[in-house]
Amino acid sequence: MWSESGGGMDDMRAVVTALAEAQRDAVSVALATVIRVQGSVPRHAGSKLLVYGDGVRVGTIGGGAMESLVIAESLAALMDGQTRIREYTLNDITAGDPGICGGTVEVFIEPILSAPTLLVVGGGHVGKALATLAKTLDYRVLLSDDRPEYCNADYAPGLDEIPAQVTINARTYVACVTRGLPVDLALFPALVATSAAYIGLIGSVRRWTLTQKALREQAGLTDAQIGRITAPIGLEIGAETPNEIAISILAQIIKVRRSVAR
Repeated sequence: MWSESGGGMDDMRAVVTALAEAQRDAVSVALATVIRVQGSVPRHAGSKLLVYGDGVRVGTIGGGAMESLVIAESLAALMDGQTRIREYTLNDITAGDPGICGGTVEVFIEPILSAPTLLVVGGGHVGKALATLAKTLDYRVLLSDDRPEYCNADYAPGLDEIPAQVTINARTYVACVTRGLPVDLALFPALVATSAAYIGLIGSVRRWTLTQKALREQAGLTDAQIGRITAPIGLEIGAETPNEIAISILAQIIKVRRSVAR
């Protein structure tokens, strides 16, 4: 995916195509655009470079040491979610400049973060209500259940198509509204190994006490791993109906999301 040297319109098309695919697949990227040049520089204003979280990039803004610095800034932008403008003077490598072209390049770096993903595990009444509500708030919503009748487009219309494998990252929130301990024992060892921003489990305090004991004794999870699970799920608002419980869960997820963003 990495285009190392200038291709003009070919580079631009590759960046635009890759950006559209990233948005479709809920992948966060950073877009670096040359916004001002002065003197002799490797690429013109408008040149673009797209950087993924793993360092993979599409397009180029000139290569060399300057591009390496821009990639590092792009990765930092993906971490903090902040745009930035950086200026690079290409005069004297011995003086620490990233090049010797003789000009100056100003680059605007913009993190383009994917929509937050809500993975709802369990398609019963609460799971369906939660998935429907989250979709109205522009979450990318994935519904998972081992019972086909509780996980199909007719049962819960309008959700996002689930891929063969779900990538769980720091912009993924997992709500486990499951039906019992056997499901939870199979589920949580894999979930706590991910970088999910939130993992919640529905149920009473008694259920959570029994689940913790089983996760330690049968699944071998540590206290630190179990500590990643929020249970009982949701804010305490006296919720009773599936819709009310869904509101309490989503309110807690929003609270976590906003506090992390700050």
